[in-house]
Amino acid sequence: MPQMSTLLATHTDLGPRATEWLRSLVNEWHLLADLSFSDLILWVPDRDPNQMWAVAQIRPTTGPTALLDDVVGDAVRYDPESLALQAYWSRESCETSDNKLATGIPVDMHAIPLVHEGRVIAVVEQHTNQMGVRANGALEDAYIAIAEVLRDMMLRGEFPLPGTRSHPTRSPRVGDGLMWIGPAGEYRYATPNAVSAYRRAGHLGDIVTATPISFREELGGQEELQRLLTAHEATEREVTVENVALRFRFTPLHDARGASAGACVLLRDITQIHRLDQQLITKDATIREIHHRVKNNLQTVSALLRMQARRVSSQEAKDALAEAMSRVSSIAAVHEVLAHSFDEDVAFDDVADRILAMVGDVASTTGAPAVVRREGSFGKVSPVIATNLSLVVTELCQNAVEHGLGGQSGEVRVVPARVDGQLIVRVLDAGQGLPEGFDPARTTSLGLGIVETLVADMHGTFTLANRREGGVEATVRVPAPESEHND
Repeated sequence: MPQMSTLLATHTDLGPRATEWLRSLVNEWHLLADLSFSDLILWVPDRDPNQMWAVAQIRPTTGPTALLDDVVGDAVRYDPESLALQAYWSRESCETSDNKLATGIPVDMHAIPLVHEGRVIAVVEQHTNQMGVRANGALEDAYIAIAEVLRDMMLRGEFPLPGTRSHPTRSPRVGDGLMWIGPAGEYRYATPNAVSAYRRAGHLGDIVTATPISFREELGGQEELQRLLTAHEATEREVTVENVALRFRFTPLHDARGASAGACVLLRDITQIHRLDQQLITKDATIREIHHRVKNNLQTVSALLRMQARRVSSQEAKDALAEAMSRVSSIAAVHEVLAHSFDEDVAFDDVADRILAMVGDVASTTGAPAVVRREGSFGKVSPVIATNLSLVVTELCQNAVEHGLGGQSGEVRVVPARVDGQLIVRVLDAGQGLPEGFDPARTTSLGLGIVETLVADMHGTFTLANRREGGVEATVRVPAPESEHND
């Protein structure tokens, strides 16, 4: 809710606890909107207590809207007819006495002050379109009765309930199926969608005997079921019966004395979601297995290059094969990380550390020992650029060891950072520096040519320059979208 966060921070002095409580309310208030067939608006007081701001709004999915326009961001100022201001100042629920016309539509309005830790921090304004009122029936009567209990709980600061927050894609909503359970655990009403869900789960008897008791054992036994129906917290449970998966959401209801007033139980058939989850798990396992096999094949190629290098007599050929082996190994490191990752992006620090260790090992076997280390974090990068970036880091580190240090002992530092939507990677050595008049664009170095090509493919830039304190600094800048940041 980025807009709500901005409005709260800009116009109110609400603290973190109050702000989080309002977030919980907005996450759960779909229940009241759908059961009361009403639009809801959340008003919060400005630092000037004579005006309020609309920071959130929801429309019902069970009936026609009463508000044709989105009012989030609007304010009411010094308006004695504003129900929101009346409820805020009086600390009492306010309502219109007749059907007030709003853009030609007769609308009933209620304003409910929200008390948190002894202070009114907001007002929920309820707008009910009377032109499209549904004909009264058992469903409508049950909905409105539960909505009245919820509205009273909200007025007392008891809704939203603590506990499990609704999941945006899995949690049931009113339209998925609803059961109304009385304070003694008796059945009062079940919507047609709830009945259908029970039928699919294999219950062919009377719905009165179904209720949640039919799944008593799956829900944890009689004592746990009783707790779910009477506790002062919202809870969700999933059960699977006859290959049908049902997700329940228990919202206990309470009266002004704190005694149980029954429970509103939402349920949803999530069988298809379970099947899709299983397909995704299978697909994910297949992709990781492919990465594992690619890594094994690349390691085989690297081993073949190593064997070939041992059989040639030309030192130039040995060096060329060794460089090719390093490039193949750096790509293999990317696939090895992906083979063990459950995330779509690549935790590149693991890849970089493998590459730096490999470069350091090669340097120790061909000349004076060199220390190659990382300072800072790359974070996560997309697989699209991970392979290119691994090769770039490999080439720059090898170049720093072979040419920057010139076969002498020393240190090479790789310093990654994220700045203004870019990933900046600096490779620093304390060697002899670039010769006077050196132009990277005119060099015949294969390694630098590879770096320039790969960086261009990533829509980045590459620079190479002498450091003031001695040595060379190679800098790579590539775009780094927000999705690639660390969690």
